[in-house]
Amino acid sequence: MTINGMQTERAPMPLWKRFWILFTVIWVFVALLDALTTLAFAEEIPPDRVLTLLAVAVVVPAALYAVGWLRDWLRRRP
Repeated sequence: MTINGMQTERAPMPLWKRFWILFTVIWVFVALLDALTTLAFAEEIPPDRVLTLLAVAVVVPAALYAVGWLRDWLRRRP
């Protein structure tokens, strides 16, 4: 790869990050479908129900990334 005329080598993305990206896309899509379905078809929605669903859509992938990063960091330590 060339950036501003300089040759740079790009390290391949670790496998756990690729799986994390795949999981995150699927997880967020399903969580949004769940939240939208709840909004569209529920008779009475508890006030925190949709906010909880959206928070879980963000928190779970972030926590899994932290676990993967920590595992990677611990494996590289001498």
